[in-house]
Amino acid sequence: MNAYFYYFYNFMRQIFDNLYNLAIAFKDCVLGILDIQFYQKLANSYYKDLSPLGWIAYIITHILIYLLIALVLYLLFKALKVALRFKVPVVKYEKMKDEVVTLKREIMKANYEKDKILAMKISEMGLEVNEQLLEKNPELNAMYSGTENPDNMTDEEIAATMEKEAAGNSENMETGADVQNAADSDSVNVAGIKESNTENADSADDDENKVEKIVTTELRFPRLSSVDKVYMAPDYVPYEYNKTVTLEEICINFRNYAASRLHLYYDLDVIKQTFATFGAAKMLILQGISGTGKTSLPYALGQYLQNPSLICSVQPSWRDRTELFGYYNDFTKKYTETDFLKAIYEAQYYDGMKLVILDEMNIARVEYYFAEMLSILELPREDERYVTVVSSETDSDPEKMVEGKVWIPSNVWYVGTINNDDSTFAVSDKVYDRAIPIDLDARAEVFEAPDTEPMRLSFKHMEEMYEEAKQKYPISEEYLLELDKLDQYLIEHFRLTFGNRILRQMKAFVPCYVACGGTEIDGIDFMFAKKILRKFESLGLGFIRDELDGLIIYLNNAFGEENFRISKEYLLRLKKMSGAM
Repeated sequence: MNAYFYYFYNFMRQIFDNLYNLAIAFKDCVLGILDIQFYQKLANSYYKDLSPLGWIAYIITHILIYLLIALVLYLLFKALKVALRFKVPVVKYEKMKDEVVTLKREIMKANYEKDKILAMKISEMGLEVNEQLLEKNPELNAMYSGTENPDNMTDEEIAATMEKEAAGNSENMETGADVQNAADSDSVNVAGIKESNTENADSADDDENKVEKIVTTELRFPRLSSVDKVYMAPDYVPYEYNKTVTLEEICINFRNYAASRLHLYYDLDVIKQTFATFGAAKMLILQGISGTGKTSLPYALGQYLQNPSLICSVQPSWRDRTELFGYYNDFTKKYTETDFLKAIYEAQYYDGMKLVILDEMNIARVEYYFAEMLSILELPREDERYVTVVSSETDSDPEKMVEGKVWIPSNVWYVGTINNDDSTFAVSDKVYDRAIPIDLDARAEVFEAPDTEPMRLSFKHMEEMYEEAKQKYPISEEYLLELDKLDQYLIEHFRLTFGNRILRQMKAFVPCYVACGGTEIDGIDFMFAKKILRKFESLGLGFIRDELDGLIIYLNNAFGEENFRISKEYLLRLKKMSGAM
């Protein structure tokens, strides 16, 4: 065993001696390279023998040597820096993370204190107004202080006294209105005021579904209640609607009306696609470059129908449904009603068509603020299309509000305008699948149109014409067979499929398009381009570029070279985009 230890000792000693000699040699090498005195002595030994040309070569040689030495030192410095950089940033990152967390906590504390101060100020202002009213009215003061009624007044007399006092103290009521307006404007910033985030009408528990009944005579929905007064007045006379015009006549008349009365010009194909969309889906998307009439088209249609379209200008801050439906204000005990909610509610009272325009709809995420509506509009039964507004009900609520819910009527269509640029969000497939997009990429040519009068169209008459078109002009069995083969081709080459929703929309759109004056093959072409080929942009154009030519050849063989013009133009544009990439 001792022999082994001697062996191991001598073995390790030899290794460390060699490592030591290597270190000494490396040190001598580096010091030798940097031995400036040796270079100086060497130069002095040849000093007298150098010619002018030799002096120039001598200087150049020294410059190059010094640059080489500087480069070696720089590379050594960089190597050490790279070797050690994994330690320094981690420490800095941890310190920065701690500072960010501390800063967030301070911000949260500041916001909390601000909300508390805001609530206290509004509460104090409201108490001052109430105290002024009570001082002016001893009877009310006695009632609110818990004392007996000195005059044994009845409920009717108390109500009359309150109305009289309210009329005689207009200045105090104006002050109270200012307080209420302040609460309305500031309540958006107070966390937890929007109770719509906590409402859930689909809860499985019966106790949670039970709507609370609140006893109050104060109007929580003044704007909706004013709608009730207008349409429930004894002297209200419903409008008369045109119930004889056909879909093709509507398209032609609207185009002529927009040109002759509003000086707005549209291609007839775009008008046909628009009205055919109304028969297949509740949402239409108009997309394209700015200035092509995306907003003016639904606006002009509202003027033609003598029922002005509601324009909702979407804001970048929209994040939930309260931007459209409003919210309940706990301070004022009133509901902050929006134009969107009023238009939806009012549409229940008449049979005309109503358009709601979501202008610049993708400047915020559509699936955030419009998600609930997308789900409701997909429900097959119209009597299930309710949206919960408040979780309680009162006797003073609007007539057509049921247990805090408002019905989404079927005579309302939603038109969204989209600009595809850097300032907007990409629209998700969830939105595109439930809507039908129309591209407006160019201005229509100006033409002479005869003066055309507007008309009121009955929603029931429109529905009857759409149903009649679906029965009269269904997609032929020949094209259905070709579409099935085309679906298999897409699955094999692009891993895409029509899907049940798209096929259902196509079977509804094409007959309506034919009834509007179009052809069956053009309707199929439009739906294939807008609902299927649109998905190609998300597949990676560089990978499918070679397959696009094959798809064009397939369309020519299956449907004819003269057909599917929209789809082929779109495929050629995609191919050009993939080549540019």
